[in-house]
Amino acid sequence: RRAMCRRRGCPSPPALGVAGGFCYQESGQLAAVTRNRFVRWTTSGDTVELVEESLDVNLLNNAVRFRIQGCPFLPGGVHLCEVQSHLVVLLITGQTVHRLLLPHPARMYRSELITESQVQSVFTDIGKINFRDPVNYYVIPSVPGLASNSVASAAWLSSEGEALFALPSASGGIFVLKLPPHDAPGTVSVVELKQSSVVQRFLTGWMPTAIRGDCGPSDLPISLSVHCLDHDAFLFALCQDHKLRMWSYKDQMCLMVADLLEFMPVSRDLRLAAGTGHRLRLAFSQSLGLYLGVYMHAPKRGQFCVFQLVSTESNRYSLDHISSLFSSQETLVDFALTSAEIWALWHNEENQTVVKYINFEQNVAGQWNQVFVQPLPEEEVTVRHDQDPRETYLEYLFTPGRFTNAAIQKALQIFSQGTETHMDLTWDELKKEVTLAVENEFQGSVTEYECSLEEFWQLQVEFWSKLYACCLQYQEALSRPLALHLNPYTNMVCLLKKGSLSFLVPCSLVDHLYLLSNEHLLTEDDAAIFDDLEMSRDVVCLVQCLRLIGESISMEMAFIMEMACSRLQPPEKAAEQILEDLIANDTENVMEDIHSKLQEIRNPIHAIGVLIREMDYETDADMERAHHLNMRMNLSQLYGSGTAVNVVCWGVCKIATIRFLICRDLLILQQLLLRLEDPMVLGGGQLFQSQQDLLHRTSPLLLSYYLIRWASQCLASDVPIDTLESNLQHLSVLELADTTALTPHKLVSSPQTIVELFFQEVARKHIIARLFLQPNTSLAETSLNWPHLITAIVADFLPLLWPSNPSFLFPECLMGSCQYTQLQEYIRLLQPWCHVNMGSCCFMMGRCYLVMGEGHKVRPQLPAWVCCTGIWFRPLQLTKIWFFFPV
Repeated sequence: RRAMCRRRGCPSPPALGVAGGFCYQESGQLAAVTRNRFVRWTTSGDTVELVEESLDVNLLNNAVRFRIQGCPFLPGGVHLCEVQSHLVVLLITGQTVHRLLLPHPARMYRSELITESQVQSVFTDIGKINFRDPVNYYVIPSVPGLASNSVASAAWLSSEGEALFALPSASGGIFVLKLPPHDAPGTVSVVELKQSSVVQRFLTGWMPTAIRGDCGPSDLPISLSVHCLDHDAFLFALCQDHKLRMWSYKDQMCLMVADLLEFMPVSRDLRLAAGTGHRLRLAFSQSLGLYLGVYMHAPKRGQFCVFQLVSTESNRYSLDHISSLFSSQETLVDFALTSAEIWALWHNEENQTVVKYINFEQNVAGQWNQVFVQPLPEEEVTVRHDQDPRETYLEYLFTPGRFTNAAIQKALQIFSQGTETHMDLTWDELKKEVTLAVENEFQGSVTEYECSLEEFWQLQVEFWSKLYACCLQYQEALSRPLALHLNPYTNMVCLLKKGSLSFLVPCSLVDHLYLLSNEHLLTEDDAAIFDDLEMSRDVVCLVQCLRLIGESISMEMAFIMEMACSRLQPPEKAAEQILEDLIANDTENVMEDIHSKLQEIRNPIHAIGVLIREMDYETDADMERAHHLNMRMNLSQLYGSGTAVNVVCWGVCKIATIRFLICRDLLILQQLLLRLEDPMVLGGGQLFQSQQDLLHRTSPLLLSYYLIRWASQCLASDVPIDTLESNLQHLSVLELADTTALTPHKLVSSPQTIVELFFQEVARKHIIARLFLQPNTSLAETSLNWPHLITAIVADFLPLLWPSNPSFLFPECLMGSCQYTQLQEYIRLLQPWCHVNMGSCCFMMGRCYLVMGEGHKVRPQLPAWVCCTGIWFRPLQLTKIWFFFPV
């Protein structure tokens, strides 16, 4: 077997449909300019939108949308190719082909090391390109036999710089249109590849078409892919007759035909039906060679087949069948292939998004792994009679991460009946426009001069719910994934949507077990959880009990725990009240099912302890403070873009949200255990004290995740730069560590939370320094692996946010960034139960009172001695320092 080398100019396999992505070949290299950069696109009719993304720096002018009027793009009609000095965009519409030459990022900047937080994108000067330049533009000729309404296309660059575009022909072959190199004279040529090319030197002129083996309409290619070699290109066509054909463009010969029905259960109806739903993907590995992934569509079922291309010295080719994987009845939208995995995107019968992946080399049982997709917001917002409908709906609409800016803007335009256009509004401006629009509709519809408070409240709910329904409709449309984007160099997987994208990140063990559906939880491999199989079974049974509790909790019961945490009441009491409500309303014998499941647990106390340890980030040691001046230049911007900050912090928010629910259900279960005192469960009461200890360990764990979740959703205030600089000067008198490292900045139009502010300004540098600045680490040889890195970053970030750890960097950052209102609420939620850094909290609360003009509240906050970040002050000395602060 011979591994075939892939040349630099070959594009990544495009995603079929209306969206796709491109990865720079050095995007996984730590020292490369194109590190963590990629391009995504969406097409709609005759319009294409391209966006360059970076996880390291904020790219300026990184989005472009243009329309080729009257020329709708073909499925998969956008292709990007990377050469030494250019990024080449190849476009295919129903009537034209285009070549756009953009500067390569490696040629755009003065230095190979990017140290600025924002740089220009490759699309910055795209407005200077002449789209009608005859060198880079061509009208597809009216060639006899060219298929109308093509459903497939492909494009690539030759080693000589020629741009080649492949289109299906109505007779079943492939037309290839060639543009000469952009910097060399030449003419456009069109050739047709036919299956008969394999024997055309022997069988031409005198033999009938049927004998000669010419292609027919049943052979129409429905999915095309290209694999580039040094001086040739292999074209793979998956056709309606369920056969896979492979051509050499250089020799214009069909090198292989494979009947794929030989690899799947076949009925007569399937063989006679046209395979219009089949899909093809390629994946290349330098060590393993070329892999082909084929999705064979059949009524009510589908099947993935993975092959490896095998060649001999005599240039004969065949397919080595690696794996066959069956899928469910969902509608396949897109799939991506690597040399070891398949990632697939479906829509189920309820039109909901389903994402799964499987390792086809190791998973003998064919069990797909579930991906937990972000659910849509609730269909209705519950407004209690003691709540203001306006405040309730505004809080729900503008909670970070729930609705996008674009969805609210489109909904606002429809709600206002198109009288005004609301584009490019900041988050605060949009909030004001929404409030004004609802109030105008309300006032325009109320004709009575007087109405009761109840009627007024009901009318408000009615109008706000109408706007909310519009927002929900657009949020659903804009959040629907269109395609998968897989970076083979970093193993990063994204869901591409209209105007946005979502990143897939690994799920921790505890969250994985809690989120798994019952059918998958029962089939989970116990050996993959813990080395101790009995302990694994105990933990799985424990999680099943928690799920039974969680699924039984009503919205009113959940609100009891939320309010207890907000009002600084003991969570144990709230859990006890929820348990009483569950028992009183147990119409489906859930308590009996829980008790039965508990009896299957060999050692419930030990299992609970294991679960608590898995979720606890408390550490005795103070986190080592990074020396920012020693940060290597090519690491200074790693994961520093707004996109990366958002991904990391929402990963933390997701973990905090899930684990708050786990801790809540665990508290309720522990209250049930104490109430049962069953010898079969607790061992005759001898472990009662251990259970009490676990109860008191679970409570601060729940409050810690509640606080992190709150901070992850709490918006940072937009502070004027002169105020921020003045604040930093005042704090420098106290010699607070790291305050001078805070960078004055103006918040962007999208909302930024205080956790994002902390990660961007302080935490990221500490984490990157710890991960990469190790002795004997060669950065030039270090490649980035997205699943490993994002897991490590989140795991290092959570201890910096953990309230009971000695590190006090998070509150220091809030104080240095003038986030005094948020800091005040943070300390309020922290003080009653957390006894670490108490002196520092008192000092910062006093500082908050002074800044907020409440100096009379300062004295009760101060103990005899106050400690802040390792520096001790007497109250008298502290009073002298206060003269430097603005009051």
